[in-house]
Amino acid sequence: MAALRPPYTLQTAQEKVKFAQNMWNTCDPAKVSNGYTSDCIWRNRSSFIRGTAEIIDLLTKKWDKEQSYRLRKELFAFTDDKIAVQFWYEYQDKYDGMKWKRCYGLEDWTFDRETGKMRKRHMSGNDILLGKNGDGVAVPEEGIQGRWFVDGVDVDDDSVTAQLTGAHF
Repeated sequence: MAALRPPYTLQTAQEKVKFAQNMWNTCDPAKVSNGYTSDCIWRNRSSFIRGTAEIIDLLTKKWDKEQSYRLRKELFAFTDDKIAVQFWYEYQDKYDGMKWKRCYGLEDWTFDRETGKMRKRHMSGNDILLGKNGDGVAVPEEGIQGRWFVDGVDVDDDSVTAQLTGAHF
């Protein structure tokens, strides 16, 4: 991720977003933390943290709770050293009976010009329950959404975006 440095172009911003997506899908806190400066500032929902140790701690707790995690990020906007993404991910909530949930949200990122590492990350996200009682199975006639990232579906499949835009816009 650090090899892609500001100033960003459309192509390099898209590459940076997909690289981040792929790193996060490893669910490896130490590996993911390598993309951030040692004093990186985060707002993750209602948590405010700073630095590598706190990033690793937050991600460790996140992926302990969020089992079967699958994430998609898409470029929303960019400038020379900033990128905004929209994202959605699905997971089974370990602390809520392994119910399937989906988080929708936006992130804004600011990058260090020298290293290409992220120095600020702000994330806002909202969760919804998937299926009746969290079983992940859609019931369209009742307006109940199911999982998009079922086994065999690539997170980069354009049909996932079509489901999002078709359902909400």
